[in-house]
Amino acid sequence: MLAFLGLQDINQLIDQTVPSSIRNNRDLEVGPALSETEALAKLKAMASKNKLYQNHIGMGYHGTLTPHVLLRNILENPGWHTQYTPYQAEIAQGRLESLLNYQTMVADITGLPVANASLLDEATAAAEAMSMWFNIARRKKKSFFVSELVQPQTIDLVKTRAEGFGVEVIVGDHKTYDVAANKDLCGTLIQYPATDGSIDDYEPFIAASKSAGAKVVMATDLLALTTLKSPG
Repeated sequence: MLAFLGLQDINQLIDQTVPSSIRNNRDLEVGPALSETEALAKLKAMASKNKLYQNHIGMGYHGTLTPHVLLRNILENPGWHTQYTPYQAEIAQGRLESLLNYQTMVADITGLPVANASLLDEATAAAEAMSMWFNIARRKKKSFFVSELVQPQTIDLVKTRAEGFGVEVIVGDHKTYDVAANKDLCGTLIQYPATDGSIDDYEPFIAASKSAGAKVVMATDLLALTTLKSPG
């Protein structure tokens, strides 16, 4: 690469590409090197200064409790992978089985025929759903409705993603918004339970969205769905 660009070394490349105003010309103050044991001890001492308080943020951020019987027999169960030799591709069988079990559980809880096992957080998944409905509408319908009861971080991320697609994000009250009046609507997004903890009956809104040709996205809490009526 350097030869192709006619440069002598990597420093000359950096000099020509990275502005001097953002470069640091002094050594980093990292101190002498530590052994792994010393580094862990230092990190533990630093972490011990943290003060743990009860979390009352809400809006999707809340503590969770995993029963030890599930932790040991499912999450920490070596049976998912150790029966396969490490160098064989079959180690993926255990992982595949656990993902299949998870997908099956999600399908049962949501009452929907298909489930995937993505690694996306809720906000990113909602943005992906918005872009999917936009593409299904062949990019002709360029507005997307988001209920004001959706988590604020989700609304922000959907807006960011929509900007790149040229999609207008309409945030409002799903109870009063006239879905049928907007012929340019590709989809809608609702939260269940809502960001304030309320539980709404979304059936009329979902029916109205479908009759208007708009696809529906529902952001849910899986644990809550074990008690509430499923999205399906």
